[in-house]
Amino acid sequence: MSDAAMPDAGAAIRLHDSDNIMVALKALAPGAELPGGVTLRDTVPAGHKVAVRTIGAGDPVRKYGQIIGSAIADIAPGAHVHVHNLGMGAHKQDYGFGSDAAPLPAIAPAARFRGYHRPSGRVGTRNYIGILTSVNCAGSVARFIAEEAARQDWLGLFPNVNGIVPIVHGTGCGMSGKGEGYETLFRTLAGYGHNPNFGAILMVGLGCEVMQIPDLIDRRALKDSARFRYMTIQQTGGTRATVDKGVALLRELAAEADRAARADAPASGLVLGMQCGGSDGYSGITANPALGHASDLLVRHGGTSILSETSEIYGAEHLLTRRAIDAATGRKLIDLIDWWEDYTARNYGEMDNNPSPGNKRGGLTTILEKSLGAVAKGGTAPLSGVYKYAEAIDNPGFVFMDSPGYDPCSVTGQVASGANLIAFTTGRGSVSGYRPVPCIKIASNPDLWRRMGPDMDVNCGDILDGVSLEAKGQEIFNLMLRIASGDETKSEAQGFGAVEFVPWQIGAVM
Repeated sequence: MSDAAMPDAGAAIRLHDSDNIMVALKALAPGAELPGGVTLRDTVPAGHKVAVRTIGAGDPVRKYGQIIGSAIADIAPGAHVHVHNLGMGAHKQDYGFGSDAAPLPAIAPAARFRGYHRPSGRVGTRNYIGILTSVNCAGSVARFIAEEAARQDWLGLFPNVNGIVPIVHGTGCGMSGKGEGYETLFRTLAGYGHNPNFGAILMVGLGCEVMQIPDLIDRRALKDSARFRYMTIQQTGGTRATVDKGVALLRELAAEADRAARADAPASGLVLGMQCGGSDGYSGITANPALGHASDLLVRHGGTSILSETSEIYGAEHLLTRRAIDAATGRKLIDLIDWWEDYTARNYGEMDNNPSPGNKRGGLTTILEKSLGAVAKGGTAPLSGVYKYAEAIDNPGFVFMDSPGYDPCSVTGQVASGANLIAFTTGRGSVSGYRPVPCIKIASNPDLWRRMGPDMDVNCGDILDGVSLEAKGQEIFNLMLRIASGDETKSEAQGFGAVEFVPWQIGAVM
């Protein structure tokens, strides 16, 4: 074989011995010689798949050592494998509840950060004042209050306060006053009211909405005379009167919130919400497993990490149930999958409505492939709990919280559940933030890092050049501690986080 025909070892990678595909590490042209003696037949974009041997129609296609779908046509060695020749196919997993659950050894001494200690015992990574709205009708007034407070320019008198965050949304009325949809919104609002990144909360409602402020107060969801104030526009006397009163109350709350100052805290005070969005063919190879290593480090230091997006673990749930601490925990996850299959069916959808067009351009073909990569964010720690959307996390370790795959909606649930830090992997690019919680953006490939560096906090593309997953995971973990202690993320520096509060709306709009 001449030097010109020598296989390019850096052109593609086979991720598991049982895989019948490899992943292109760069854009490849027909005739390229790949590892294993495979000659490329087609043009293959970076992050896409190439067959390493003949795959007959109906045969399973494997990546990560797992089935990602079935061939819908005969596929020759060296052919591009994507939507034109790969479909979902039948899939069935062995849940093996708890069979792979192995506790991770604790790390001592525990890592530390500097956070805001709250009376609840939780620790904030930021110290905001929130203007929380019970209904869409109060959204504009909440923003008017925040804008008037900014015009009066007194916030600088309270150096320990990071700012004022109006939390507005599109629901709270036109819904049933009982049942799944109401309880989900109730948990979300209550969870935001108690998130440790808020030093104080002003609750604003209209007055006649379904989601009544007195219900939140009476059920002790929001009840702390020092940190909470509340009012309705109708009872206060309309917009102008509510704005004036709201600004006065904010100044009182700012004085209360300013009493908190950063102090030493163990890493066990961190609750990390993990997300992926705009994923590509590299996400499951670089950014997601690197974040999984960081998640394991956090768990070993006594902290909590939350995996979510139930519709985007579909087909990979068996990898989590096998790590469940017991059969009951694993069964709770499968119950969520069953609910989602019913939920999508009765709304004329299907669980394989993913990947998105951007995911497919990045090399992902089926939801099975996307899910296997997404689950890598969860590392290897035992699954210690499964929670409803926005349900308070009361168990440390690696846990799962039910949510849609829609990123702002999923993060909203994680923040309501208690997350004080978000880590977000992306392969196509993402611009978003989630005040009051800082969000670390993690790029899966070098091209994204070059194109959107001002939006990205971590480059995982160098894993393709030989940086180990362990080293990158440690880098992410170290950055988490710095961000938790007050360093700004790229999204914070650009002012993101004003429009990403998106509660999950379930049920009829009436």
